[in-house]
Amino acid sequence: MGFSSGVSSRSSSFDWRSLLFATSLFTLGALVGSIITARPKRPTILPSPRTTRLPSLSDEEKSQLPYPPDVLPGARDVDTPYGSIRVYEFGPESGRKVLLVHGISTPAIALGAVAHGLADRGCRVMLFDLFGRGYSDNPADLPQDIRLFTTQILLALASSPLSWTGKETGTGSGKASAGKGSFTMIGYSLGGGISATFTSYFPDLIDSLVLIAPAGLLRPHHISKTSHVIYSEGFIPEPILQRLVKKRLRQPLAAPPPKTEAEAKNQQVDATEAVQAEAGVSIESNSQATLSKIRPHVTVEATVVDQLDTHPGFVPAFMSSIRYAPIRDQHVRWRMIAQRIAERNREEGTNKKVLIVAGATDPIIVRQELEEDAREVLQENVEFVVIDAAHDVPIVKADEVVEHIVDFWSRTN
Repeated sequence: MGFSSGVSSRSSSFDWRSLLFATSLFTLGALVGSIITARPKRPTILPSPRTTRLPSLSDEEKSQLPYPPDVLPGARDVDTPYGSIRVYEFGPESGRKVLLVHGISTPAIALGAVAHGLADRGCRVMLFDLFGRGYSDNPADLPQDIRLFTTQILLALASSPLSWTGKETGTGSGKASAGKGSFTMIGYSLGGGISATFTSYFPDLIDSLVLIAPAGLLRPHHISKTSHVIYSEGFIPEPILQRLVKKRLRQPLAAPPPKTEAEAKNQQVDATEAVQAEAGVSIESNSQATLSKIRPHVTVEATVVDQLDTHPGFVPAFMSSIRYAPIRDQHVRWRMIAQRIAERNREEGTNKKVLIVAGATDPIIVRQELEEDAREVLQENVEFVVIDAAHDVPIVKADEVVEHIVDFWSRTN
């Protein structure tokens, strides 16, 4: 009895102490874990080739790069908390101010020919490399959503020696006033989705909106099952996904199959096809499109391939854009643009509209679907132009695009 009671007593004491010890460890672990998780993540900035490649090259070697640092006039590198941003700004200082935003895979050079054409017509143009493209760093700890893109746009504008949002914005391009405190925004592909959503939040900053083969209203059935798996988070470790995506991004650049409009309307799009579509069928296919006056050898496709090899932030930026950027489901934001345009036209007696330029054989942004969906949300506040080209319309038909833009301004200001 006494022995039994002693064992029982000691066992109870032991169990109680063990429980107390385990509970204490759990509490301590939970406390430490909460402190660790509550601590903000340290910024992760993946540097561009501006710092990882250019310093070791001679001036001659730099000039021969697929994307030379002086590919467009007025280059500057803007130091920001999000990393460095490459900005180009040129054209008459008193000209109509035009901000151009490029697509998901191509840096600013994709709109180089359009920018040159507008500058030649008296516009002051600004372009910049989206984060993770060209010579812009990638703040890889942040999602590439409209919040990040909005911040980058405002940082680029703030870096100008001129006022882009002040009272005087100048005139240009057919002597058409750009309006006080506002500028024109031209967005291509992903840049179209970014530009439209940005405009919906800051309508008073934008005097005229031009969208070239824009994302934003892409119908969900076009997104392939493969893309859903590859660009979903949590199923596959991110480093493995990045290697897989990098490999896939290379493949369509070699031999993309041409598609008719009917085929494009019914197809499912792998996200990597957007890269091929922006770049063109091959280097030779768009080599006649002069994107840079000073470096005529530059092509979009060679630039994209070079990014895969030399920009550590490109693939993460591409993947994050597929996941978070305003590529689809932007109908509500586009309706807000239409409402604001209608109000402005009534109040000021103007004839403002959105200009959408589409490629007749675009396999990514299908012309017929784009027109149906855009007219549904923008109503009478939109004008369409269809050009005989694919998704690379501003690259291979830049002169025609510029002509339509200038004509549009002359009728809607």
